[in-house]
Amino acid sequence: MTQSEALSILKTGANVFLTGEPGSGKTHTVNEYVAWLRSCGIEPAITASTGIAATHIHGMTIHAWSGIGIREALSEADIDAIASKEHVSRRIGKTTTLIIDEVSMLSAPVIAMVDAVCREVKRTDLPFGGIQVVLVGDFFQLPPIGRGSARPAFAFESGVWQDLHPLVCYLTEQHRQEDPRFLSVLASIRAADPDPTTVSVVLSREADIDGFDEDVPRLFTHNVDVDRLNQERLDKLPGGPKRYVMNGTGAPPMIEALKRGCLSPEVLVLKEGAVVMGTKNIPALGIANGTLGTVIGFEHATNYPVIETHDGRELTVAPVEWAVEEGGRARAKITQVPLRLAWAITVHKSQGMSLDAAAIDLSRAFEYGQGYVALSRVRTLDGLHILGWSEQALVVHPLIAAHDEEFRSASDDATAAFAALDASGERLELEQNFVKASGGHWEKEPRPMSEKPLKKAAKESTYDQTLRLLEEGKAIDEVAQERMLTIGTVYGHAEKLVHAGKLSRELLRERIPEPFARELPRIHDAFKTKGAEHLTPIYDFLGGAVSFDDLRLARILYEA
Repeated sequence: MTQSEALSILKTGANVFLTGEPGSGKTHTVNEYVAWLRSCGIEPAITASTGIAATHIHGMTIHAWSGIGIREALSEADIDAIASKEHVSRRIGKTTTLIIDEVSMLSAPVIAMVDAVCREVKRTDLPFGGIQVVLVGDFFQLPPIGRGSARPAFAFESGVWQDLHPLVCYLTEQHRQEDPRFLSVLASIRAADPDPTTVSVVLSREADIDGFDEDVPRLFTHNVDVDRLNQERLDKLPGGPKRYVMNGTGAPPMIEALKRGCLSPEVLVLKEGAVVMGTKNIPALGIANGTLGTVIGFEHATNYPVIETHDGRELTVAPVEWAVEEGGRARAKITQVPLRLAWAITVHKSQGMSLDAAAIDLSRAFEYGQGYVALSRVRTLDGLHILGWSEQALVVHPLIAAHDEEFRSASDDATAAFAALDASGERLELEQNFVKASGGHWEKEPRPMSEKPLKKAAKESTYDQTLRLLEEGKAIDEVAQERMLTIGTVYGHAEKLVHAGKLSRELLRERIPEPFARELPRIHDAFKTKGAEHLTPIYDFLGGAVSFDDLRLARILYEA
């Protein structure tokens, strides 16, 4: 099934299990659906099974959303007590669409508890109280975590799943890997049939751990190995460290949940030469969750890190926000530089990332799907380097392998059925009815689905990106907002572009912010009095009323 076909099915209000191989575009499809719902005036509840996954999608954990917390079971009294809480009742009561990401890590008991609370709040015996439920994930990836030796049942083994009877949308396009040999390897693991050829191809990527390139991130199965290696590498670098402390606003429990889920640490310590990884998708800046780079310096005015990415781009990385959104507004948010040390990362935290290269140690793999998740993070076989190996590494859960064909077959049936509905015009009628029942407004003209983002950003320097936006007519403050940079950083870009002959002073003068334009004559008069060679005398002469960033830009225009 294509992403567009899945989106058409979602728009009808059907309960859906959206699945597919890593890199097939599940997150992209969900984002398109959320954007469409909001364009219709419908605000979905966006949740995930884990804090990390929830942070990626600006949502909250399904445990927090439903009010069940860390409970392992609910009595009738518990259900009544949770449903009686005003914030839970209000939240669930107004929800018409519930999205649950990373469903592979959601156990059957948890999904049953969420269902019970929803039914109680909505006062109906319909599954999840009649809410449209969109379950997103891939059961070949990491399974639910249980307590003790017993394996928790998968979500699809729950009676609630059977009651819900979700349509299966199995995405079959591939947007991460293009290497046929590598795709064949991943397919054989997924089919629970890693034959000798598969094993030999993987083992052919074995690397000498002592002579290996330290700048390529290593994936480990245990946190202790990750923390040890990152600290060792950082300590070896010369120079003083720069510290960036996370800030948070909003409800304290939600702030703590965001901190636990954020891949950037609460205190980020960097040095020049540190290998780092992007922890958030920021298209305007050209950084994605998994973008690799090296710290090459720190911006003078702000101390923000300047990194050079592996594809040669130079970027100043300013702090950004992660938020828990509900009802279209942020309930809590944290602010941090969207980077983390990347000499090493755990397989668990790598889930959802796309990496150009990785050195993977699977010698201590202990869980079904760990090896598959780790291998499928990497885009090409050439970028894969195996540092350790075990028999468990290529094993996927036999129950998942058995059910996969059922999911694929059900998806084919759904594709055929909705093609028939499209031909008869019934699908648009279902879509209209769903939107109206959800309290939204429906338009016949469909919102076109955007192209899947390119796997790699074009090799456009950070200065050229700023230049392009200025030439397109955007003011400097608009460029800063769109690129998620500070005004000072954009001023610095403008200065370099002018001196390189790429940006004319005339065009720059047209793009300066209006408040700055009003101050410019006064600043230039100060230059005439004190000279323009040094800015500190000008700053003091103006009584500190004009920032050094503004003085730098004014000097560029004064030189004209």
